[in-house]
Amino acid sequence: MSEIVFGTEFLNELVAESPACRKCLERVPESLYDWKPHEKSMKMGYLTLLVAEIPKWIAAMVEKSEIDFATFTHLEPKTTAEMVKHFDENLEAAKKALKDISNKELAEPFFLKNHGQVIFSSPKKDNVGSSINHLVHHRGQLTVYMRLNNIPVPSIYGPSADDKGF
Repeated sequence: MSEIVFGTEFLNELVAESPACRKCLERVPESLYDWKPHEKSMKMGYLTLLVAEIPKWIAAMVEKSEIDFATFTHLEPKTTAEMVKHFDENLEAAKKALKDISNKELAEPFFLKNHGQVIFSSPKKDNVGSSINHLVHHRGQLTVYMRLNNIPVPSIYGPSADDKGF
């Protein structure tokens, strides 16, 4: 029996989840980037940016072994097209980072920092998997925002009320 190569497994999962993420991002108009459903909720533009940038986190985890809140740069897309392009670029970077990574490399530590101060550290493997889950969570949150704004929700794992998945 062959050993599970976690990088390949993560890559396959990310590739499987990405079309639905892209479909959601394509449908959110920049005119709604400031909208939020509640005063305690994040703005729709920030939520779309999270969906677009989580693959960037994965690339940074694998290639740099750290993310520092003080120096991690965020794009400020002004249009839906820029947001989708940002997602596509980040996805390609994550795919490249995961393509040939070994289990040994994924066992190495990842550090989350703020101004150089370590907030926490754990194996890259744990953080990559958690980030894919985080991506799926925020995509789901985005579909609720879409529904509340009468934006057609795409088929994700099966038909939606707006997209029968055909």
